[in-house]
Amino acid sequence: MIVETPSGRADILDKAKTVAVVGASDNPARASYFVLRYLKMHGYAVFAVNPNLERVDGQKSYPDLTALVKERGIPDVVDVFRRPEALPGLVEEAIACGVKTLWLQYGVVNAAAIQRADSAGLTVVADRCMKVEHARFGRALSSQGFDSGIISSRRRPVET
Repeated sequence: MIVETPSGRADILDKAKTVAVVGASDNPARASYFVLRYLKMHGYAVFAVNPNLERVDGQKSYPDLTALVKERGIPDVVDVFRRPEALPGLVEEAIACGVKTLWLQYGVVNAAAIQRADSAGLTVVADRCMKVEHARFGRALSSQGFDSGIISSRRRPVET
């Protein structure tokens, strides 16, 4: 099922306890690192998946979904930070691993892969950010904008 409603996305976030971040980075300036940290800070058990890294944010990084599932079990959500052309292979691996929910970050759009995941029975959220949606539904957004506690628009006082 392709989830397109806010209530559908909120339901996924409410029920999930474990998240695999595929394409996780160890670079704090990258969105995948920031989202991984944010999700951990907000109560999810988060696992990094990146074949080029041994550790991300102080914990083990898995080379692929298969290795993660073998060691830790099937995550509730697989959050994808990969190029769209990598999605078909990842979808096939997710299906083989028994993954139930794929969350595809902004720009991770491959219509054929999304359709394949949908036809295989996976729940798919496409072209949305888990962090943004969590903040939106979890009241970490204030009426003045982001208030996640991680990023601040406040300027440092000018020293004189």
